[in-house]
Amino acid sequence: MVLLSFFLGIAVTRNTHGVFLSQTQYATKIIEHVGMSNCIPCPTSVDTKSKLSATADTSYDDPTKYRSLAGALQYLTFTRPDISYAMQQVCLHMHAPTNEHMRDLKRIIRYLQGTLTHSLHLYKYSVNRLISYTNADWGGCPNTHYFTSGYCIFLGDNLVSWSSKRQPTLSRSSVEAEYRGVANVVSNSCWIRNLLLELHCPIQKTTLVYCDNVSAIYLSGNPVQHQCTKHIEMDIHLIREKVARGEVRVLHVPSRYQIADVFIKGLPCILFNDFRYSLSIREPLTSTEGVC
Repeated sequence: MVLLSFFLGIAVTRNTHGVFLSQTQYATKIIEHVGMSNCIPCPTSVDTKSKLSATADTSYDDPTKYRSLAGALQYLTFTRPDISYAMQQVCLHMHAPTNEHMRDLKRIIRYLQGTLTHSLHLYKYSVNRLISYTNADWGGCPNTHYFTSGYCIFLGDNLVSWSSKRQPTLSRSSVEAEYRGVANVVSNSCWIRNLLLELHCPIQKTTLVYCDNVSAIYLSGNPVQHQCTKHIEMDIHLIREKVARGEVRVLHVPSRYQIADVFIKGLPCILFNDFRYSLSIREPLTSTEGVC
């Protein structure tokens, strides 16, 4: 039996604890291609300022270069979920990039330069539960006022799914935005449960969904329609059905431990590093079995 070691630019290294998925070689080529091999590293992929505006600066003189670089970096999010939010922000402006957008794109390069050896770990833990974190930034887009939602799903202690996405609709309240975010992660968690069932690895325990909005948590289990929520479409009330069946529990998590924050906004360096570690984005372990 031949063990997988390299697939579509992703190197697979085995160790006594599991596997390490890395795109270091791919990231290095991108950095060299744009001539930033000697750039000063940046501690985070995006700063804590408000989201990028579409018209805050003059147009970038080479939009084709911008689109090419952004497209190349997108592929890195397969093993680097810590840059998902930053990439989502720069990709929103591929149709008309400005100089500010290009500076933020180069900031991602500088962040990667300082964390080239970091990548995704998957550990040899028993598969017994899905745990999800979800959050939303209501009205965060300065141009459209659409909200950005983000989530991460863990199978045991392994990160298996994540998302950072600006939603295509307006929400009339922060409760609705958070509730829609919960609906998104519940839908994806159900898909993963069904996939594991087809693979003969059924999940018996209830899926846990952590949200830091108390009102959204109450709404997930309360069938009463209130004035501020009765307009919400029925399709996202699948949460209530899953909660009633005992398949899902929506629980509160303090904002300090809301890992999904890394997918919806820029964070201070210390908090960003803590959440990155929680996502199992780390340097490779010294003890390995085999080589890539």
